[in-house]
Amino acid sequence: MGRVAAALIALLLAGSCSGAATPGPSGEGSGSPAVTSASPGSPTPVPTPAATASSSVVPTPGPTRTPEPTAPPAPTARWSELAPGDPRPVARQGHTWTLDAAGGVAYLFGGRDGDRSFDDLWTYDLGADAWTRLEPAGDGPPARFGHAAAWVDGVGLVVFAGQAGSRFFNDLWAYDPGAGAWSRLPSRGDRPVPRYGSCAALGPDGRLWISHGFTEDGTRFADTRSYDFVEGRWIDETPTGQRPVERCLHGCFWSADGRFVLFAGQTTGVEALDDLWALTVGGGEVPSRWERLRGTLPPARNLFGLARQAERVIVFGGGGKPRGTYLADAWLLDALTLEAAPIAEGDRAPSARRAGALIDDPAHGRLLLFGGEAEPGLLDDLWALATPETSG
Repeated sequence: MGRVAAALIALLLAGSCSGAATPGPSGEGSGSPAVTSASPGSPTPVPTPAATASSSVVPTPGPTRTPEPTAPPAPTARWSELAPGDPRPVARQGHTWTLDAAGGVAYLFGGRDGDRSFDDLWTYDLGADAWTRLEPAGDGPPARFGHAAAWVDGVGLVVFAGQAGSRFFNDLWAYDPGAGAWSRLPSRGDRPVPRYGSCAALGPDGRLWISHGFTEDGTRFADTRSYDFVEGRWIDETPTGQRPVERCLHGCFWSADGRFVLFAGQTTGVEALDDLWALTVGGGEVPSRWERLRGTLPPARNLFGLARQAERVIVFGGGGKPRGTYLADAWLLDALTLEAAPIAEGDRAPSARRAGALIDDPAHGRLLLFGGEAEPGLLDDLWALATPETSG
């Protein structure tokens, strides 16, 4: 992903999206048998014959148990609340917050407050810790929440899909900071159907990759598509075979070895998933292939914050199980091995929430969290998480 932060997203009906067929909670798509990794048990010690006074034979020791590997100490979270002055965005959820290529400015767009959806665009100066509301010239994307966004070099802030009221979008817009204006991008080819609760991440091929989502007739999707900015064309990248079950409110990113990774979300009958999948992109006669990964992962969740930070990914909060649960935990995923470790809670921490936005601020060694939905309402707070380091 390089310098791009992916931002992730919200929904209309209190974190719930209704759908059609009910898959099992495994996160596998229909026709995708679950793969179970059997864990071998500990070896059973072999009895050792006792030595006697008349015996000249030295007893053979039984097998020794190999010590379990010791887990490294959990990184410790060091949160601090920031208090930038006015003006600043109102409390909201379902917005996106996206770091620019230079790493000095982050762009916040859209979101919602109850029944009201937003189309406002803000910048946050990471050096000055200050908000500025922009007034782009001309037409821009309609108000929305639950959209996806990414920063694309030479293009600017790119916004895809989302929802406002009963309307769902499949449009693609770009904000050019040099021109101070939005433009709608062409959508030729295999254009995705309107949706919200999808995810987006800029691939190593320079294309915008999106996957899954939900739409107005109760349908969730399991498709994956990429957008070529040079040709202005969508490409259907959905492979045959097993793939992640239809879902929304999940997150995605690119691994350090060039795989498109999808994590968690929500599907019919399962309010929060905890599965992790990696798409190996094929080429020529080699087909693309989804693979479900097993290992240490964060607990089930949807509507969580996710940010890529160098060679790792940070996950924060979200909606958990049972329905109505708000999470405040933070996890670190290795961007190569895709193994996760919890970040130990420090003395201070943001309140539990879902549908907030998390970004990396590499120049200042921190991550930033803005807004979201909590019990009992919406938030407009801003928190900084110092880059987690292993304690001890």
